[in-house]
Amino acid sequence: MEHFHEPKNSTEEALYEYKAGLGVFTKKMPEIARLYNAFTEECFKEGALSQKDKHLIALGVSLHAQDEYCIIYHLKGCLDQGASEDEILETVGVTAAFGGGAAMSQGVTLVQEAIDELNQLKQ
Repeated sequence: MEHFHEPKNSTEEALYEYKAGLGVFTKKMPEIARLYNAFTEECFKEGALSQKDKHLIALGVSLHAQDEYCIIYHLKGCLDQGASEDEILETVGVTAAFGGGAAMSQGVTLVQEAIDELNQLKQ
């Protein structure tokens, strides 16, 4: 019997939905998933840029692309890598300077809500 964990909030639910979708895709397209995962793992390894910096960049790109699942995923990566709320909000600001109101609207709603919800999960 498979154990199901009830998400505690909308951010955790979005992370579960993403992982579930990725699992289905992996079963249907295992070679593509393997190559994609290997590529992204290599891209996010510590290098000239820290993993924290790479997640901050990915958060900015996700905001600009209006990809809510990636926004949440990379926001979690930022927090897991020790990014401060100020670093995250500066990333929102820089992205909004480039991406305009659409990036800002995600930053002042989804990002702030997800920061609060992810911090609640740590408690």
